[in-house]
Amino acid sequence: MQSIFGTDGIRGIFNKDITCDLAYKIGYAFGSINKDNSKVLIGRDTRVSGDLLLQALSNGLNHSGKEVIDIGICPTPAIPFLIKQFKKYTGIMISASHNPPEYNGIKIFDHSGRKLNKTKEFEIESYLNKANSNLIFRNLNKIVKKFDLLEKYKQSLIDSIGNNNLNGMKIILDTCHGSASVFAENVFKQLGASVYVINSSTDGSKINVKCGSTCLEPLKKAINEFKAEIGFSFDGDADRVIGLDSEGNILDGDHILFLWGRELMREKILSRNLLITTVMSNLGFEKEWNKLGGILIRTPVGDKFIHEEIDKQKADLGGEQSGHILSKINNYSGDGVLTAIQIAHFCKSKNIMLKDLLKTSFKSFPQKLTNIQINSDDKNFKDLIEVNLNKLIKEKLDNISEPCRIFARNSGTESVLRILVEAENKNLVDDISIQITNIAEKMIKNNF
Repeated sequence: MQSIFGTDGIRGIFNKDITCDLAYKIGYAFGSINKDNSKVLIGRDTRVSGDLLLQALSNGLNHSGKEVIDIGICPTPAIPFLIKQFKKYTGIMISASHNPPEYNGIKIFDHSGRKLNKTKEFEIESYLNKANSNLIFRNLNKIVKKFDLLEKYKQSLIDSIGNNNLNGMKIILDTCHGSASVFAENVFKQLGASVYVINSSTDGSKINVKCGSTCLEPLKKAINEFKAEIGFSFDGDADRVIGLDSEGNILDGDHILFLWGRELMREKILSRNLLITTVMSNLGFEKEWNKLGGILIRTPVGDKFIHEEIDKQKADLGGEQSGHILSKINNYSGDGVLTAIQIAHFCKSKNIMLKDLLKTSFKSFPQKLTNIQINSDDKNFKDLIEVNLNKLIKEKLDNISEPCRIFARNSGTESVLRILVEAENKNLVDDISIQITNIAEKMIKNNF
């Protein structure tokens, strides 16, 4: 059986890749292999399909003997937070993160609040294989609604800067019609900021559509219109964030890690001056961090891989260029709203505008990311494309004398091959990107 798990849980187009029948079976399988807890927390983002998947997952979990606690629309990091608070739950988040409305996904958390490791994913898939032929749907519908649990999570965000506040700061939030729409404005206002929110409805048919962390134009426009000093744009489940300063300069995950890490380094509270990031992070970030005496370790794409490496290295801070940041403040759970609060607080406490803070960050190498559609569900075919293309890339890199990085990988959430090229010389980036893209397209078209 081909794995149904990608880099961040199970994800795909609703009623095609992710069906209610599959969700029911996943709920049953997870409940059956999960011997530690009898209660499972379930949250979701605003997608129209979310409630249908909630019902299906819950029925499967009920069938396996588990009680379901529905906490309503919430950000993904609320699930691990509540698991750790009460120490008696496992959890599931129904979300497709930054993907468009027709997608949905299932992220599963164990009793420690961590996303399932490969071993547990394999157990679920093995159980599905065994139970697939004789598992009969049962409409048990035993769900306890506890929407008030989200208040505990919201208060933890407010408490994350202690007795400090954001008084006097003018901040724009793009909540992209997703999970952040139900609480982010209130949290920032309670912290004293003057807040204007865009794309703030909970209309799941609009989630991530020309807004959010992958489309910054609406945020840039709002910052200019309201003369704000800073803006934050979240993805559908609010576990990542991208910022903009008053001049439209981008504060991505790499810059967040560099600036946050540098401050911890100066305070001598960053273990071994170490940051954990992924293979997609900018080479300029790595070079400048090394100049400061820091160490940077890269992992495969996916916040669970960063979490694993943080544990292994006993590191304090890590994250992805996409805006997934993991810090010890909330036990290393990627949280876009928490990250936004920390950056705003940093600016306030230092009495510095984000635009001036960004000027002290690293200079990004020109970087080009190309996505090539692969019209095939054959994982072996995709893996062969990736392996063979990276062999050719290695040969090309051996013949390039200046600093350059080329990386190709299959997306864990979409049927695309991602090709990243970066170097100090922009012309080199453009030339190599065209060459590698052409090679990849021919390989896909001709089956090698």
